[in-house]
Amino acid sequence: MAQLWGGRFTKETDKLVYNFNASISFDQKFYRQDIRGSIAHVTMLAASGILTDDERDQIIAGLNGILSDVENGSLEITPEYEDIHSFVEANLIDRIGDVGKKLHTGRSRNDQVALDMKLYVRDEIVELKELIFKLLTELHALMKAHIDTYMPGFTHLQKAQPITLAHHFGAYMEMFKRDYDRMNDIYDRMNYCPLGSGALAGTTYPLDRELTASLLDFYGPTLNSMDSVADRDYCIELLSAMATIMMHLSRFSEEIIIWNSNEYQFVELDDSYSTGSSIMPQKKNPDIAELVRGKTGRVYGALMSLLTTMKGIPLAYNKDMQEDKELTFDAIDTVKGCLALFTGMISSMTVNKPRMEASAKNGFTNATDAADYLVNHGVPFRDAHGIVGQLVLKCIAENISLDQLSLGEYKSICPVFEDDIYKAISMDECVQKRNTIGAPGHAAMQKVIDTNEKFLEWAANDTARHTKE
Repeated sequence: MAQLWGGRFTKETDKLVYNFNASISFDQKFYRQDIRGSIAHVTMLAASGILTDDERDQIIAGLNGILSDVENGSLEITPEYEDIHSFVEANLIDRIGDVGKKLHTGRSRNDQVALDMKLYVRDEIVELKELIFKLLTELHALMKAHIDTYMPGFTHLQKAQPITLAHHFGAYMEMFKRDYDRMNDIYDRMNYCPLGSGALAGTTYPLDRELTASLLDFYGPTLNSMDSVADRDYCIELLSAMATIMMHLSRFSEEIIIWNSNEYQFVELDDSYSTGSSIMPQKKNPDIAELVRGKTGRVYGALMSLLTTMKGIPLAYNKDMQEDKELTFDAIDTVKGCLALFTGMISSMTVNKPRMEASAKNGFTNATDAADYLVNHGVPFRDAHGIVGQLVLKCIAENISLDQLSLGEYKSICPVFEDDIYKAISMDECVQKRNTIGAPGHAAMQKVIDTNEKFLEWAANDTARHTKE
């Protein structure tokens, strides 16, 4: 058992206790971040006169050697080490001797793991941003392609008013734009370096924490050593933001599942993003959309677990906080996978434009426009509402749509109607005359598409600010 403590203990740790306490099985995930943090630490120690330049160079060479050997597979991270920190330090000492024992000068595992977790989460935020950006880019392309693709808009899952597919996709575009912004918010709020906080009370060594922060691309050092080692707010914030992403993906997936059904036939999913049945040969199942919907609960669970873990922990560091890693790692991997698969699914699906437009026509989504027609001809809205309700009842009885009624049938219920009613309730007119900001009309949608174009240009440049090391 390789560990970084034991001097005051008189007997070995029970094997079960050791295994229960160890974190190497999951914290090995941030070996790169641990080594990077250690290189920055010894660079600062030398700059502060705590280590010699030669000691610094030996340690850095040893650390880079460990990194290279882990990445090429010649050095394996094994359970004999308690955690990734003991793995790195033990192997460093084996390679360069006693000078390797100076690596941990002015540092505790408490601020070390706080640093590693921050570096890891920060890197993952960059990857999450890139995946959200790819989804936004695909949604933007779909909006441009379907700016005049008519479909019913729904409330209560009942056909309500005619819109365009671009308008519907645009709603999700806004959601995922907010998700992108949340990633930036979290990045900026968490980007302060905890290294140099020690176990909880700083250190007597003359550490240059500003230099350490700069070497690791932080905005600066954290300002309270107790908070530095006990803070997991950024993990909770990220889990919350990822839960919101999954909620958006789940809502979207639910709609794709409905639209892909035989009853709707609004879209057809590509074979590469569908599965079949072991017994029913006709089946083509939207499994990816269903799994995205299902995995939402998994991410929600991680958020609630970490909130519950953190709620009763006194300052400063406590071992409970080790539970943050598996939860966060799993949630990140889940969200990244869902974003990538969902983007591929919607980019490859086929849209049934005639089916969508026919559904809008046959669902009386133009009824509000028929009422507005009467209002524009002097009929009070409440009376107009009742008149159009009667027309809808007549259509239901005859199994026809509003545009299939004769003018005589219109006039039999209200003499105000004239030939121009047919233009007023056409899909084109119903949609295209709605051009207030945020509406589905072509002119309004084009403005939104132009705005989204600028957002995507900004987001593409934004990745340079948060480039992953």
